[in-house]
Amino acid sequence: MLELFLCSMLTILPDFLYRRFVQGKRLGQEITLFSVFFELRWGITLCLILTLSLITTIFYFHPSTKAATSVFRTVTVMPEAKGRVAETFVDMYQRVEAGQPLFRLDSSEQEAAAETARRKIAEIEAKMVTAKSQLAEAEGRVVQARGSLEQAVDEYERRAGVQSRSPGSIAERDVERARLQVETQQGALAAALASREAIVSEMESQLPAEKASAEATLREAEVDLKKTLVVAGTDGVIQQFALRPGDIVNPMVRPAGVLVPERRVTGLLAGFGQIEAQVIKPGMIGEVTCIAKPWQIVPMVVTEVQNVIASGQVRATDQLVDIQQLVRPGTITVIMEPLYPGQLDDLPQGGSCIANAYTSNHEALQDPKIGALHRFGLHAIDAVGLVHAMILRIQALLLPIQTLVFGGH
Repeated sequence: MLELFLCSMLTILPDFLYRRFVQGKRLGQEITLFSVFFELRWGITLCLILTLSLITTIFYFHPSTKAATSVFRTVTVMPEAKGRVAETFVDMYQRVEAGQPLFRLDSSEQEAAAETARRKIAEIEAKMVTAKSQLAEAEGRVVQARGSLEQAVDEYERRAGVQSRSPGSIAERDVERARLQVETQQGALAAALASREAIVSEMESQLPAEKASAEATLREAEVDLKKTLVVAGTDGVIQQFALRPGDIVNPMVRPAGVLVPERRVTGLLAGFGQIEAQVIKPGMIGEVTCIAKPWQIVPMVVTEVQNVIASGQVRATDQLVDIQQLVRPGTITVIMEPLYPGQLDDLPQGGSCIANAYTSNHEALQDPKIGALHRFGLHAIDAVGLVHAMILRIQALLLPIQTLVFGGH
């Protein structure tokens, strides 16, 4: 309506004034309700053409959207494993800090596993003490075997020497028995040394490896035990938290609640039509008016334009995607931030707004090479942005009335 009114001031009104005061045609005589189209046909036709052109120019070069929202993230409160709730520490809508306990699951199984791992470590440490005693015993057997071997060698050498000096003085069988005794003692010494090496290997390799494995099992059990205590990952407010002792919580089926992190609104996420993809650029100046901030216009700036459209995404499935399923066009996602810090601090998270973005040709107009017609067109595009700014202010003025009176609230 505003565009039609402005265009009629430049077309229909001059046409009427010309016919009324120049041609002398009179209202109610030559210009009547039935003859108005014929009499003012040029003005009406030009008005309609100019109105459509103006609306197209305004909405293309100065796009607008009602899909502007201060989006926020939520954190799902859930344990890493399912279990039965043993104790709760918070209530619904309670403010919590990062690291504050929320609830605890039954930890009897994890505590038993941790205690088993501790007992295993104690058992291995006891084995290490016993292995030290066994090592001392093995050292004694080695010393004993060496002594017996030396004695057997001396006996064999003595008898063999006598036999060599005086053949027949000692029976050949006694010399052979002495030689076998030496070999027997050598085998006994080798067995004692092997037994000692086995004990040393057990002390230096096997038992430490078993202890390290038991300690790793203990750490794993302690980690599982810590997982039974669910804490807040960030500062925020607990929502939809209705757990009570005895409830079963399953991260795949039933979360425990939702944590809404506390933060101030620093920007808006707006969705503009795809036809404005060539117009919307980072750095564009914009304005928003929000339902939660009635009768206020907040200057904004476009900080980022998403280069993909969500409606075209394809997920890997076992079925081919029919392109007809993607017929509905998506929107260009734009991030808008306040031109001046702190202007959206009091806007609730998730608040809905109406957003405008304005094309500025100031830099293009500084180019001395552009022609007069081109310069006039750029000036006209910048000038018609005023119409969209007026429309936004009218919307901001009427928004509370539409919501409270005509909206039935």
